[in-house]
Amino acid sequence: MIINYLAVLVAALSAFLIGGIWYSPILFSKAWQKEVGLSDEKVASGNMVKTFGLTFILALIAALVLHIFFGPEIDIATGALYGFAAGAAWVGTSFGTSYLFEQRSFKLFAINAGYHTVQFTVMGAVLGAF
Repeated sequence: MIINYLAVLVAALSAFLIGGIWYSPILFSKAWQKEVGLSDEKVASGNMVKTFGLTFILALIAALVLHIFFGPEIDIATGALYGFAAGAAWVGTSFGTSYLFEQRSFKLFAINAGYHTVQFTVMGAVLGAF
């Protein structure tokens, strides 16, 4: 199989950008922090280089594997649809199962599963566009 590394890189960057916005004060940072019990100080005390660096590597892996699943003949609409299905049906339902047993809130589920659904939808569209 031929891998379009530029498409994978752009898809990973899109996930990274969406995550930055999703978990920022613009959208869900305060609600997410409250649900997981993290203060501003605790978040700020983390190793951000490590966190963001590893997050990007994980996004690269996700984009690469999604690209492999899609194959070479996919268009933007199909990529977005398949990405949505991966985010909602694979990631979202997996989170749902874990969150039920962990007795986590529906709000946290909606924030995290929502992010991954949007992330994979956009990644799929990007991969399909290439």
